[in-house]
Amino acid sequence: MNLKSIMLVITSTLLYGLITGIRPSLANEVLSIGAIPDQNPEKLNRLYNLLSKELSKSLKVPVRYIAVTNYPAAVTAFRTGDLDLVWFGGLTGVQARIQTPGSKLIAQRDIDKRFTSVFIANRNSGIPIIKSSDDLKYLKGKRFTFGSESSTSGRLMPQYFLRKAGVKIKDFKGGRAGFSGSHDATIALVQSGSYQAGALNKQVWLSFFNKNDQKVPRVNVIWETPTYSDYHWLAQGNLDQRFGKGFTKNIQRSLLSLNKGSKEQKKILNLFGAKKFVIARESEYNNIEDIARLLGKIK
Repeated sequence: MNLKSIMLVITSTLLYGLITGIRPSLANEVLSIGAIPDQNPEKLNRLYNLLSKELSKSLKVPVRYIAVTNYPAAVTAFRTGDLDLVWFGGLTGVQARIQTPGSKLIAQRDIDKRFTSVFIANRNSGIPIIKSSDDLKYLKGKRFTFGSESSTSGRLMPQYFLRKAGVKIKDFKGGRAGFSGSHDATIALVQSGSYQAGALNKQVWLSFFNKNDQKVPRVNVIWETPTYSDYHWLAQGNLDQRFGKGFTKNIQRSLLSLNKGSKEQKKILNLFGAKKFVIARESEYNNIEDIARLLGKIK
């Protein structure tokens, strides 16, 4: 390469940095973010593309959202290093941390410290409102669906509370349960009557409920679980080496500083169903790991 070409490359790189605000040394480094596909892809694309733009501005590096097909794919992509920062559920986050030594749990929503699941039933199912967890036995012999097989709020915790009430998977109609794949799919299947009952996270239920003017034909909430810790952000352990000292802290700071005073940030928080992000700690998910081992989701 001659001197003129070298100068052209240097000038172009500097101009790129001035225009985008991205440091020239990091122009070729991209922060790849992902999330478990717990809702319909259209909503997820809207949310994480908005967040990518906001993080790119605050971190001064390109940020790209990469969609994955299912929950295990998110864990795998994080383990292989194809994703740098992932929005996991409680179970998948624990699985990813175990499989990816050095990864760092950095933030959760304000609602994730006391998260719950709801059990819903088709109104024609004959299933009554459940007044105590022992009454989950009324679900025996019914067509029942969870969400994803690896969902904390749509499978792990509902199965745990069912187990405590003496209800096993084999007790459902046909000796098995369904797995809808996502929370909004669970609502649709119960509403259509394909399944008589199901379980999903309360946040998605409330979002659906409010979106439909609090009129959900053919579906009732029959029980809400006790609280547990759920969703959180998990970052790769090598980000400071790739992007510079303190970069992981900068990600955390960027997430924690999102607020509804900004129009764009308000959209992001509303799509997350939260008022803000807060610091998360591994110890908050010890119970999730214990239950996952009990139910055979972690060996």
